[in-house]
Amino acid sequence: MAKNRVEFVCDVCGNSSARWEGRCASCGEWNTLREVRIQEEKAAIPVAQKDFSLEKPIPITAIPAEGEVRLQTGIGEFDRILGGGLVPGSVVLIGGEPGIGKSTLMLQVMHTFSGRLGIPALYVTGEESLAQIRLRAERLGSLDPNLHILVETQVDRVANHLREMKPAVVVIDSIQTQYAPEVASVPGSISQLRECAARLLYQAKSMTIPIFFIGHVTKAGIIAGPRILEHMVDTVLYFEGERHHAYRILRAVKNRYGSTNEIGIFEMTQAGLAEVTNPSACFLEERPIDGVGSVVCATLEGSRPLLIEVQSLTSYNGGFGAPRRTTSGIDARRVALLLAVLEKRIGLIFVDQDVFVNAAGGIKIDEPAADLATMVAIVSSFRNRPVDSDLFAIGEVGLSGEIRSVTHFDRRLREGERLGFKRCLTAKTHGRENRAAGIEVLAASNIRDALDLIGLV
Repeated sequence: MAKNRVEFVCDVCGNSSARWEGRCASCGEWNTLREVRIQEEKAAIPVAQKDFSLEKPIPITAIPAEGEVRLQTGIGEFDRILGGGLVPGSVVLIGGEPGIGKSTLMLQVMHTFSGRLGIPALYVTGEESLAQIRLRAERLGSLDPNLHILVETQVDRVANHLREMKPAVVVIDSIQTQYAPEVASVPGSISQLRECAARLLYQAKSMTIPIFFIGHVTKAGIIAGPRILEHMVDTVLYFEGERHHAYRILRAVKNRYGSTNEIGIFEMTQAGLAEVTNPSACFLEERPIDGVGSVVCATLEGSRPLLIEVQSLTSYNGGFGAPRRTTSGIDARRVALLLAVLEKRIGLIFVDQDVFVNAAGGIKIDEPAADLATMVAIVSSFRNRPVDSDLFAIGEVGLSGEIRSVTHFDRRLREGERLGFKRCLTAKTHGRENRAAGIEVLAASNIRDALDLIGLV
């Protein structure tokens, strides 16, 4: 008779412990250990991995060379994230908040495979009925006889259907609903996730079928389940965006077959998700002309330059209580650092000012090239003076108030010229280089000189 033993496994890093602890000894996270029952008589190697190794090692030069073959989805923004298309046999994990559009995107991708390419595609769901899937497909215009729908949560039955049907591409919606009957735990638990993912991964590699896993996320915004799930798959994508904004950002955080710096931008419409081919123009279309506290910065997401409006509002709080520092789309700690630089190097006083900073459009800016634009927006609001609408800013600001150069400056500058901007406020090192004829470069060595150039000192 199989004897069960109990382990406590961390949801974040997968580290196991013989007893429950409030804090994981491996990753340091609090209250992440979950009880897992393990049958000691079971094989140490999962069923899905028994035949996964070669009989003997061979020289790497003896492996037949194969040209790179990728399946183009026809959705340019999605292909960009994958590195140019979907690699046969790869496993892609897509995570995002509920209602962000994960299932909608995957149904549209399946339709491009089945409709445009004419290849069989299988959509496995454990969360919706057949009628619900058809209703959504009708709304998206994704009805096609080559697109097959399967409602199933038992992973072995799903594997049997894969072997019988031999589809060209598969979606599992979601991986947390799948279960293996031999594992003594509920669907979505650590043991179930690990075993189901391993079995489906084996099918993907052995049959050279690309499989998409749709995953739930936790309150912290990470994919639910052990971190080993992200290590097992080839690509991890996160679907981001504010639910009250129309734009959605698809970001790669792991990609064995492409760059992890690329993003894809989509707009949620009545007919589903539509790719945004000119995101800078979309993010700036509602920007006020010569507005106070509004400055455009040129950021870089992978190889794509984006022009984003940075907004700031400073408000006198009467000197009562601690001043508020509220940000959206920009790191609050970075804004606090920039405020300290303005107080120390420029002499502005924010101790009695509530400061609000926002990246318009619901996008997140995580590179220091937006420092200069953020500081100019804050000073513009503080002094209640507008910034010319034909100016945008590029530059990192150091603790001494110096403005530092950024990478791929030419690419950012050309994006500003393409959208009609006439002047660029940036670091002095960029002013000595050859620039586009249509842009006047306002070069400054420090933040005081930069503010003086645009009349905000």
